[in-house]
Amino acid sequence: METESLALFQTGLIILVCLASVATLYTLLSPLLEGDALKKRMGALANEREGMRKDRMKQLDNPHGLRSESKGFVKKLVDNLSLEKLLAAPDLKDKLSQAGLRGQKPIYMFYMFRLIMPIVLLVFGLLYFVFLNPFEWRTMQSVSASFALMLLGYYAPGIYVKNKAGKRIASISPVFPDALDLLLICVESGMSIELAFGKVAKEMAENSIELAEEFSLTTAELSYLQSRRQAYENLGRRNNHVGIRAVSTALIQSERYGTPLGATLRTMADENRAMRVMAAEKKAAALPAKLTVPMIVFFLPVLFIVVLTPAGMRMAANLG
Repeated sequence: METESLALFQTGLIILVCLASVATLYTLLSPLLEGDALKKRMGALANEREGMRKDRMKQLDNPHGLRSESKGFVKKLVDNLSLEKLLAAPDLKDKLSQAGLRGQKPIYMFYMFRLIMPIVLLVFGLLYFVFLNPFEWRTMQSVSASFALMLLGYYAPGIYVKNKAGKRIASISPVFPDALDLLLICVESGMSIELAFGKVAKEMAENSIELAEEFSLTTAELSYLQSRRQAYENLGRRNNHVGIRAVSTALIQSERYGTPLGATLRTMADENRAMRVMAAEKKAAALPAKLTVPMIVFFLPVLFIVVLTPAGMRMAANLG
């Protein structure tokens, strides 16, 4: 029994010595086997960006996504009639982008409506004001009203795009400083600017879908465009907002001159937060002036009725 126990002890000791030797050799040789850590990290980062580029390109190439194109009747009509030259609108693509309408399809639809709506409203005006003439206007007045409807139909698509862009910016402006704070945290934690924009886009999707869409598109452009400056310029061009344009310019300068990105984002976040407070104070200061007319029209007559009615009833009773 003692001999067997000694043999087991020696066997276990040999196994422990072998394991310790293997562990020692692995510890000494593992740095040599890993190679250049910096090169490996940069390769992993390049693979990450390539995967992101492919994912974003798939999203942009989605026929129901941002780059969907109209290839049917509308496109043929616009091309055959040369409506882009006949009904040219300055900076139409930028205005549509500011309204969240990207690709070729919104451009063709804009020219289509700018052609059809004046004709439809002119015909409706002539039938309603001239032939039916429910207001018993003179012929010149009816024709003038019809042509006024025609002008309204011509400018209606532009008014719609402008209102849609205004609503979109109104939904982006309140949450944009918070998005800059998140972007600053991501950048200072070591993320690249592409990953930071993508992360913030996911986090801000619940608060503002429009801002998440803008940051996702910027992530895609940072991934597949040759110049980051172009991606930042596109971000400012797509959003007609002073704060976003200032951030775009600051990012371009940081990319060009090599200034610290974290300091730039911190300064821009403070400025946009101050702009948000100033906008709230401006609305609060304009509130008394806006309430003046409703108070005169609605509150004062009721107040006069409540105050003067009992006195009028007493006077009527005394005189009666």
